[in-house]
Amino acid sequence: MKATKAKELRDKSVDDLKVMLAKERMALHEMRRKAGFRDLKDTQSLKVQRHNIARILTVISEKGGGEN
Repeated sequence: MKATKAKELRDKSVDDLKVMLAKERMALHEMRRKAGFRDLKDTQSLKVQRHNIARILTVISEKGGGEN
């Protein structure tokens, strides 16, 4: 799992960010499910995924994107 750079996110539109946010949240949900069943080997990726979601939410709020 690779951390998303805030600079890359600021170049995207709010609609693109919202789509990306939905995908990241689905991926986090899937990772949590795998962790619950002990199928996830890289538990550090959960932290990275949460930080990516936080970065996206921050950029959306900076741009005045409204609701999450």
